[in-house]
Amino acid sequence: MIVNAIAVARHGSWRKHALTADTIMKLDSVKDKRLLRVKDRKNNKRSAAADTTKKDTPADTTKKNKGGLQSVVKSVADDSTYTDADKKITYLFGNARVTYEDFSLDADFIRIDQKQHLIFARGTRDMRTGRYINRPIAKNGNENPLTADSIIYNFKTKKAYSYNTSTESDGNFITGGEAKRLNDTEVAYHNILFSTCSMPYPHTHFGVVITKGIGEKNRIISGPAYLEIAGVPLPIAVPFGFFPKPNSRASGVLLPSFGEDARLGFFLRNFGYYWPVNDYLDLTTMASVYSKGSVEIGTTARYLKRYKYTGSMALNFGSHNYGVKGDPSVRDYNIQWTHSQDANANPGTTFSASVNAATSSYYANNPATTNYNIQQLTQASLRSSISYARTFQGTPFSLNVSLGHSQDIANKTVTLELPTFNFNMTSLSPFDSKNRVGEQKWYQRLTVSYTMQGTNKINAVPESQLFTRETLTRRMQNGIQHQIPIGLNLNVFKYFQFNTSANYNERWYFQTIRKRYPRGAIGNNEQPLVDTVQGFSRAGEYSLNGGFSTKVYNTLQFKGNGALRAIRHVMTPSLSFNYRPDFGDPAYGYFRRAVSDAVVPYPATSQLYSIYERAVYGGPSAGKFAGISFALDNTIEAKMRARSTDTSGADRKVSLLQGLSLNTSYNFAVDSFRLSPISLNAHTALFNQKVSVSMNGTLDPYVTERRDSVSNGALVPYIRRIDRYTFQNGRFPALTNLSASVSFSLNSQSNKPKPPTGQTLQNMTPQQAQQLALLDSDPSRYVDFNVPYNVSVNFNFNYSNTYVQKTTSSTVSLNGDVNVSPKWKVQYTTNYDFKAKQVGITQFSIYRDLHCWDLSFRWTPFGLYKSFSVDLRVKASILQDLKLSKRKDYYNN
Repeated sequence: MIVNAIAVARHGSWRKHALTADTIMKLDSVKDKRLLRVKDRKNNKRSAAADTTKKDTPADTTKKNKGGLQSVVKSVADDSTYTDADKKITYLFGNARVTYEDFSLDADFIRIDQKQHLIFARGTRDMRTGRYINRPIAKNGNENPLTADSIIYNFKTKKAYSYNTSTESDGNFITGGEAKRLNDTEVAYHNILFSTCSMPYPHTHFGVVITKGIGEKNRIISGPAYLEIAGVPLPIAVPFGFFPKPNSRASGVLLPSFGEDARLGFFLRNFGYYWPVNDYLDLTTMASVYSKGSVEIGTTARYLKRYKYTGSMALNFGSHNYGVKGDPSVRDYNIQWTHSQDANANPGTTFSASVNAATSSYYANNPATTNYNIQQLTQASLRSSISYARTFQGTPFSLNVSLGHSQDIANKTVTLELPTFNFNMTSLSPFDSKNRVGEQKWYQRLTVSYTMQGTNKINAVPESQLFTRETLTRRMQNGIQHQIPIGLNLNVFKYFQFNTSANYNERWYFQTIRKRYPRGAIGNNEQPLVDTVQGFSRAGEYSLNGGFSTKVYNTLQFKGNGALRAIRHVMTPSLSFNYRPDFGDPAYGYFRRAVSDAVVPYPATSQLYSIYERAVYGGPSAGKFAGISFALDNTIEAKMRARSTDTSGADRKVSLLQGLSLNTSYNFAVDSFRLSPISLNAHTALFNQKVSVSMNGTLDPYVTERRDSVSNGALVPYIRRIDRYTFQNGRFPALTNLSASVSFSLNSQSNKPKPPTGQTLQNMTPQQAQQLALLDSDPSRYVDFNVPYNVSVNFNFNYSNTYVQKTTSSTVSLNGDVNVSPKWKVQYTTNYDFKAKQVGITQFSIYRDLHCWDLSFRWTPFGLYKSFSVDLRVKASILQDLKLSKRKDYYNN
């Protein structure tokens, strides 16, 4: 630490200045002695100085002159300012600040020497704690701020000398030692510590000590340098070297990791090359090789144009030989693409993409590419979507075009939509006027809208047949659907809402089907053959409905001073009449019958089918409906007295039952089983929305009889429904299926309002984009220590009753995390199947924040993916390849 004695005047006195808070760096002259690396100098005694000015008095100390100064040196101090007119020296005490052109300097004490054109700045010692505080902070133009124990600056030559320096550049930190600014592009260093840690010793666990060096704009040219960890010098040194100090991205080689795979042999994993193509695009290519002949290659491109769009694309290929040497290898492919557009880039138009397509065995054969992520290894399906949408300004029309992909990994089938489009017209009131005065007439409430959909679809095709000629020509299904709904809503009899509508739906197809039985079919078990007939075909259908709905309120008041003041029950009954003709009538031509050519004594077999049975939008349904539909919805709320801590005094509304609905219908047009099954739905949220409960089920109102038949010498039970209501036999309708779920979530931040941050994908900085890309490649690396605890519990129950057999299933899942300490976090996830009496995939993770390092431990104790891993790595993006990993899993050592 440098402590200068300052001669201010012949007449003066010692002044004790007020204590102030720490600035950026918090170095301690005693504890940080190892970092300072310079011998202490003797403290000079401060000579007497007279304080002749008042507080907060700015002083303009210099003027433009012929000596080369081009601007005025401005200064200000909170405590006091003193000028020695004879020596032309100004002293600033207490939060002093000096500015000259684009240079600024803040410190506890600043001395300005006009004759020598020098500015000296230092901090002060806290008399109470003994710590050195209010260190100088210097900033020159657009350069990063520099903090030091003391600084001398020549405002004429713009050279500077600093002691115990601290500065940062794109994740690289320079601390300790001495620094001398030679010119605008070069700085001389002596005994500095070059690291990726922003904290001073002893927090700086890892760094390189540069005994002598010259710092340029993008690098440090070093003399002798050695490695130091936790303040301990290691016998790893170089006589000279170059250390990057980049202000932009640079190309470079990515170092691999090595190890052994039990099935693939020894490996070198993830070696490659990083290439920043330009300011908007970079490319990362990595490969892994195994001693038994397997190879993995992947390339990832990231792009970002601020206020326009951002995205990334990854292509991966793997060739693995898990069998005997000489067996053919298993080849896997994967493509991932994400793209998002700034909402303000092109108003009225949006384009987005989320693509994840792969061979069904890709994630199982390439677990290292996802860092052995359990969720991705066990996923059952993949989905993709590319969407373009446009709203035509000033019109009611909008257009959406999308490409879709879904993939069943277990069954190895793929479904493609190439493409699907939607053209919509919002609801219009054709008889209403924009310049209407007064209330609407009944006919002005009439609304009409229009929707057109179209698609080309390949449905559930095996992966091996996806790109064959037959798939793209014969299995491609296409169609166009038009929908025109017309509606009218009126208030009648004061308390009732009358709704009526007419819906027309027309479908256009370019192929239909025909069914026929093979020649000589003689049994009921024979399945008809299906032929595809090319040619245009249209199918139109319509329906009419009208109904009434109202609301019934019931309120129960409570007297007294209790917390409960009232309970309100709201019922919403609705009754409607619906009509739809029988489109199975042969006159429409939508349905046909296939009949076998069996002859006596064998019985003939027939089947009624729709020629649009396999069409993408289906076809009109058979059977006439002319009946009524009934629905009843219920909600229950409680009014609670305001809490004593609530200053507004307003009563609170608490939802007890968010919804309980019942739905059924009665068809007069059929001769039996007119009443449809009764569906029930209920949902609510309890305990301040922390517990969610939902349930839905179906009741069969008809009597059933169980009977037995003989098939292939075995007794087979079956059910026969009888056109008789269960209540006629004194029984409640049978429950045929029921599903219920209860979820509970507890988060320490759930009740705290979240202030708006203003941070979005569109306005993030390049450094934030780089960090986001790292998290996208390995989401498990993101750990939020700001949330002390988070618990989520989900319980699911399912019941099914076919009268012949009853089945149930129930599972519970638990996941969450907890901060054991401010730097330790434990995460967990597990589930349990009550019927199978088995614990599902369980995983525990422990994270330790080491400031500029991360330590993580992940453990899957049992099951197919039994494994554990330990990773120690540097947080800084420039040193992502500096890590230590230990892993042992279901096939890795």
